[in-house]
Amino acid sequence: MIASCLCYLLLPATRLFRALSDAFFTCRKNVLLAKSSSSQVEGNFAMAPRGPEQEECEGLLQQWREEGSSQVLSTASEGPLVDKGLAQSSLALLMDNPGEENAASEDKWSSRQLSDLRAAENLDEPFPEMLGEEPLPEVEGPMWAAIPMQTDPQYADCAVLPVGALATEQWEEDPAVLAWSIAPEPVPQEEAPIWPFEGMGQLQPPPMEIPYHEILWREWEDFSTQPDAQGLKPGDGPQFQFTLMSYNILAQDLMQQSSELYLHCHPDILNWNYRFMNLMQEFQHWDPDILCLQEVQEDHYWEQLEPSLRMMGFTCFYKRRTGCKTDGCAVCYKPTRFRLLCASPVEYFRPGLELLNRDNVGLVLLLQPLVPEGLGQVSVAPLCVANTHILYNPRRGDVKLAQMAILLAEVDKVARLSDGSHCPIILCGDLNSVPDSPLYNFIRDGELQYHGMPAWKVSGQEDFSHQLYQRKLQAPLWPSSLGITDCCQYVSSCHPKRSERRKYGRDFLLRFRFCGIACQRPVGLVLMEGVTDTKPERPAGWAESVFEEDTSELEPASSRTVGTIQHCLHLTSVYTHFLPQRGRPEVTTMPLGLGMTVDYIFFSAESCENGNRTDHRLYRDGTLKLLGRLSLLSEEILWAANGLPNPFCSSDHLCLLASFGMEVTAP
Repeated sequence: MIASCLCYLLLPATRLFRALSDAFFTCRKNVLLAKSSSSQVEGNFAMAPRGPEQEECEGLLQQWREEGSSQVLSTASEGPLVDKGLAQSSLALLMDNPGEENAASEDKWSSRQLSDLRAAENLDEPFPEMLGEEPLPEVEGPMWAAIPMQTDPQYADCAVLPVGALATEQWEEDPAVLAWSIAPEPVPQEEAPIWPFEGMGQLQPPPMEIPYHEILWREWEDFSTQPDAQGLKPGDGPQFQFTLMSYNILAQDLMQQSSELYLHCHPDILNWNYRFMNLMQEFQHWDPDILCLQEVQEDHYWEQLEPSLRMMGFTCFYKRRTGCKTDGCAVCYKPTRFRLLCASPVEYFRPGLELLNRDNVGLVLLLQPLVPEGLGQVSVAPLCVANTHILYNPRRGDVKLAQMAILLAEVDKVARLSDGSHCPIILCGDLNSVPDSPLYNFIRDGELQYHGMPAWKVSGQEDFSHQLYQRKLQAPLWPSSLGITDCCQYVSSCHPKRSERRKYGRDFLLRFRFCGIACQRPVGLVLMEGVTDTKPERPAGWAESVFEEDTSELEPASSRTVGTIQHCLHLTSVYTHFLPQRGRPEVTTMPLGLGMTVDYIFFSAESCENGNRTDHRLYRDGTLKLLGRLSLLSEEILWAANGLPNPFCSSDHLCLLASFGMEVTAP
């Protein structure tokens, strides 16, 4: 056994180690160190003992000489093995036994060692200068020493420790030092934030740490202190306030079917897992009380969206599109703020009707606001929320109008109160129509004359006026078998009750026996003596205008006007569709790089007749008051963010967000 001792190996100032990039150059440094011609170094080697362990040392040296060539010329991948082999041979050279002193053996051992090391230098090796490396600056004095670590009767390892005034940065940059230094203890890494939703462990947060709302800055516009169109400020009484978001989140299936629309996007940001995390970040940031979503893929809804939204405190309702479509609409609300009264899914598909052979759907919910207990015995009117996604095809405006009529009829039925009026209504969604188009004006104004209108003009998405053949709308727009009147109401809602039909009995009809029209001789009436040859005489005191007074009672309740449709819901848009600060129109989507507005939030309010008003309030407040909205962006800003989708907004639409207040009244 080799006894423990301490040997200091000092390097003169004329020979410095160079920073090398792998274990091969580290081994070269060891050779140069042992080959040094310094008298001090040779003296230290000369002190190496020649005792019983000489044969063992010579055997190790012989093995190192035979294998050194192949080890030095090995590839970089074998660097750790080379380093380990040379380290062991160098360790054997540094071992000594102070118990035995023999000068002759010392000289023999020193000369053999130096000759072997000089022979190793003759190997064909590349020098660091050939690689373009700059030599390190010379530093006077010893730099580092090999210190044997005594952990056992035998030497287990050899560690290199800095000696002198060498800076820490130089040691860290020198690959030789890195190769010799003791491996530091592993530092425990901070645990990554865990997504707070169950079953979402496989989904990693998006790499972007900057929230999207700090890049695409959208301002919150507060209207709570602004006067309405009549110059009146909102009352100081209690209000039930809530926020509603409408968002087309872009179904993954539809995106893959129309991949040519997203060539400007990096494939990573189109990945559903990345998009899902961004969408959930938006929901969490804005924290709406009611969430209306379009293009919700069915499997994503049931597997990820619905469980995640449920954990965020939402109750969700979903309606998939009919046919083989894989996406649909969803309406989610917080049960802590609302109580569900009824939910009505709406399907626009009608078998046998060519006008209604599309698979779009809608969803209508009637919610009862929950007033905090601190307000005492007060009540709030119900709220009707409608969400839909209308057909996209720009050429089929007739289909768009028919689908909207069905939705408005359902809203009229759900929102109608016992006295015939309507509760507050919010209608939102992707309507695939631009502002001031005939469809938009129909929703806002409540009336549209459509007869003879080109079908493409209804939505205003594209201009097909250059085409020779253009489909034009004809009256009636939809058949009576649909069961919806031109006032966008179900026929069953307009028919008189059974008890009211008794007024059409015999006594009621006899009242018209001597009216003006009954006393006129019909044209072409065959003259028959005693039957049609005399004119009936009106008795004295019989009113001649009885028929005219009761005409309204005789008209069918489902009468249809020619070429005109109407509704009586009194809706207006939350957004003005123009950015006065930038002088640019608002944008909610950018298909093929062209910005336009197709997403809307309409709510119950009376529109102003004065269109020259310069403020934001182009309506009169009713039971439902608009308190604020999230501003939209212009086309230029979205272009600066590489359009939609982008790393911050994971849909090809922007979300719409508005805050409302409802009057709280005493019972």
